[in-house]
Amino acid sequence: MQRNLFDQYAGKMMAICRRYSKDRMEAEDMLQIGFVKVFEKIDQLKDKSLENWMKKIFINTCLTQWQKNKSSLIVLVESPIETNTNEADGLQKLQAKDLFELIELLPVGAKVIFNLFAVEGYQHGEIASMLNISESASRAQLSRARLLLKERLRKHI
Repeated sequence: MQRNLFDQYAGKMMAICRRYSKDRMEAEDMLQIGFVKVFEKIDQLKDKSLENWMKKIFINTCLTQWQKNKSSLIVLVESPIETNTNEADGLQKLQAKDLFELIELLPVGAKVIFNLFAVEGYQHGEIASMLNISESASRAQLSRARLLLKERLRKHI
């Protein structure tokens, strides 16, 4: 059963790990740690959705690993950027893989908070609790991530 579970979900869980890692090797480590936790806690599954349950385990595993490796979150102030119609046209041509590559280039703290907020759907209060930071630090990092993404999107399109 363990092999089938791994084969079925490794790709999806690796995608989560890549969102929170600095490189593929770190993501592979997170993947292995996450699956060990899944296999250790499989009896706690009960009536929950297997994939959602696993996703939470992997997100928590990634955050734990990230916190072990981080030195500190650097909070930067938001600076608004205006867009024009040419940029909006270019954004329509942007593919998901291009956006993923741009997100990968974000500083680690901004990338983690961007993924938790924009991809996973957590709110700033939840993020603050998960990372042991203030809600304002979470908001500032998200603003910084958006600012950097806008700047990189301008260069990309």
